[in-house]
Amino acid sequence: MDIRAQFKNNLLAIISLLVAFSALGYNTWRNELTENNRNIRFAGFEIIKNLGELERITYLIHYDKAVERNTPRDGWAVVLVLRDLSALMPVPVSAGAAQLFEVWKNSWDGLGREDKAVADIDNAINDLREETLAAIRALE
Repeated sequence: MDIRAQFKNNLLAIISLLVAFSALGYNTWRNELTENNRNIRFAGFEIIKNLGELERITYLIHYDKAVERNTPRDGWAVVLVLRDLSALMPVPVSAGAAQLFEVWKNSWDGLGREDKAVADIDNAINDLREETLAAIRALE
């Protein structure tokens, strides 16, 4: 038997094998995309929640002078969580979290004394919030 005859006799099996491999490849790709979207969505919601907490801490320290209950150390903890969560997000969110980290590092000690400190932190929080919401909206 020559190769053409064998190919013709086994054409259905070959086509079935190609379809199976194609379906497996598509299914794997789709599962990876779904998992990535799920990670981004979860991290995004956690970032939004933690941004609210950081904003609350910032305002209490600056406007209410409530340092005994809300210390800059509490803010540091939230900023570090935000930076860690941003590793699961697209680059603009990671960059925004890094920027917030730098702003907090340079401004936290001015809270309660300098309006520029609270304005800088508030702007960095709002920028990160917008980047995070954009990343969530862009999901497939």
